[in-house]
Amino acid sequence: MPTYFQHRVMRRLLIGLSVSLVLLVVAFAFFNWWITFFGLLVIAPLLWFSFSYEKRFFEDTEQYISTLSYRIKRVGEEALMEMPVGILLFNDDFYVEWANPYLSSFIEDGPMIGRSLYDVADVLIPVIKREGNTEETISWSGRIFRVVHKQDEKLLYFFDVTEQSQVAEQFEADRTVLAVIFLDNYDELTQGMDDSARSNINNSVTTLLNTWANEHHIFVKRVSSDRFIAVMNESILRELEQQKFTILDAIREMTSKLNVPLTLSIGIGSGAESLPELGLQAQSSLDLALGRGGDQVAIKQQNGKVKFFGGKTNPMEKRTRVRARVISHALRELILGSDQVIVMGHKRPDMDAIGASIGIRKIAQMNNREGYVAVDFSQIDSGVKRLMDEIKGKPDLFKHMITPEEALEMATEDTLLVIVDTHKPSLVIEERLLNKVEKVVVIDHHRRGEEFIENPLLVYMEPYASSTAELVTELLDYQPKHEKITMLEATALLAGIIVDTKSFTLRTGSRTFDAASYLRTLGADTVLVQQFLREDVTTYVERARLVETVEFFKHGMAIAAGEEDRVHDSVIIAQAADTLLSMEDVAASFVVAMREEHVVGISARSLGTVNVQLIMERLDGGGHLTNAATQLYDITIDEAVERLKTAINEHVEGSSEE
Repeated sequence: MPTYFQHRVMRRLLIGLSVSLVLLVVAFAFFNWWITFFGLLVIAPLLWFSFSYEKRFFEDTEQYISTLSYRIKRVGEEALMEMPVGILLFNDDFYVEWANPYLSSFIEDGPMIGRSLYDVADVLIPVIKREGNTEETISWSGRIFRVVHKQDEKLLYFFDVTEQSQVAEQFEADRTVLAVIFLDNYDELTQGMDDSARSNINNSVTTLLNTWANEHHIFVKRVSSDRFIAVMNESILRELEQQKFTILDAIREMTSKLNVPLTLSIGIGSGAESLPELGLQAQSSLDLALGRGGDQVAIKQQNGKVKFFGGKTNPMEKRTRVRARVISHALRELILGSDQVIVMGHKRPDMDAIGASIGIRKIAQMNNREGYVAVDFSQIDSGVKRLMDEIKGKPDLFKHMITPEEALEMATEDTLLVIVDTHKPSLVIEERLLNKVEKVVVIDHHRRGEEFIENPLLVYMEPYASSTAELVTELLDYQPKHEKITMLEATALLAGIIVDTKSFTLRTGSRTFDAASYLRTLGADTVLVQQFLREDVTTYVERARLVETVEFFKHGMAIAAGEEDRVHDSVIIAQAADTLLSMEDVAASFVVAMREEHVVGISARSLGTVNVQLIMERLDGGGHLTNAATQLYDITIDEAVERLKTAINEHVEGSSEE
């Protein structure tokens, strides 16, 4: 049978031939009518044949279209009824109007038509309620489907992707994970031991680690006296996360029985495509864990998120005089290579930040370099304001107190910027200054968080120290002595230590008393410190009003909340938390109050049994195990309290993702 294309070609040839002959006959009619007569006799059969062919062409075309339409309709019906794609129509009340047999086969308790989606597939309701045409993956009836929603037609398509999901899940579960295991403080603890005692500790730790690794099918290899490499996969890592890395507690308990305060830190890299990248992530995670005080696990993922486990104990004092001397000499070299030094603390600086800044400025002066302290005088508390009023009486010192704008103008390519009492770019007084200056030094005593200043030349972070002022005091001891520290400078440093230790009652080690003693020999005035820190009756009453709102949440957690329309100073909030902590049966205290318009501050304190740092980190804050805080934006006091309670619940239940 000729094809449709062949029919069209033949039809055009016949029409063209007929028209040509007619025109030829008409042309000869003017010359000879006999030729015209015989021409008509020839043309007539051709015209009849053309007409017949045209009629048959239309009949064949109609038949072809009819057959094709029937076939298309039949294929469409078979596709709806037999193809492995689910189709469902529903009405405005979420009742099923029609479903093809493929989709109905997943329902074991009768047909779907006429039933509510709330009964047969309630997981589809959120998909349907979303505006516009959407596509989403759901788990339903023991299978995984990719569901395409056509809103205008009230139509759902179901594509079974169970096998693809299982393959993808297995691929993710088998991805390689690399870990670096580090024995905290191993060198310092074993330095004075004999070979027998050191061997006993090594055997005990190695045996415990190998047992743990064998239980979880982890490959562990010792690469140095205090370092191990571990290889596992993502499924094993998830199992360890669920168990909260019990190896940390096991090592701590075992070594405590041997009277050796040895702990474990683990840095883990996961999610990277290459082994070198995994190694970099693992080492970076270990640095983060150690920077937060050790005795914990840090898991750095490819998306930049970090999970923390452990960190339940106060960090042991690990820093040595040797390290302080090395850092002091390194800082001196950086100062000598700069034209000037600008010191900057965190926003709303407290006495520790100001005291440490004054100490670093003094170190610059000892090395014959001009040093300046950037201070936002509009954002200082009453104690710092009294200190500044005292400094105004010392013109040689006060002229080095500059505003952030002045610091920004003064900064040059050779300026050294020293950040004290914080390591987070978002918390510094003037972030533009941080971005402008290339030579940056970080000195801080807080546990390291995920956010960190990029590419500093020198980092001196000691979470074991009571305060940044204590660290700076130790650095001062190794600087040239031709410039004597004044009484007011020593007093500012001592005030920073006293404030952060709550008058030597919290986070106080032997080195803290050494630093305080050194400052006293330099003329630090404790009476003047008390004058800086004194409060008036209004402040006392304001703090008392916060304390009287206290409610006991759970596990000795005391929560106090201020009024929605009343702004409180950060110092008062912190003092209220300290006051609550001194009450009976209080393991941790939290004070929630307005800091400024659209900003809610939370100050957290504990006696060490509760790690308030981890709770505050869930709310994008940070600090120490016993002293932490955060700020929440565009939120009410009641909403902040609810978020705090949720964070406490997650911490108590053991969830560890930050």
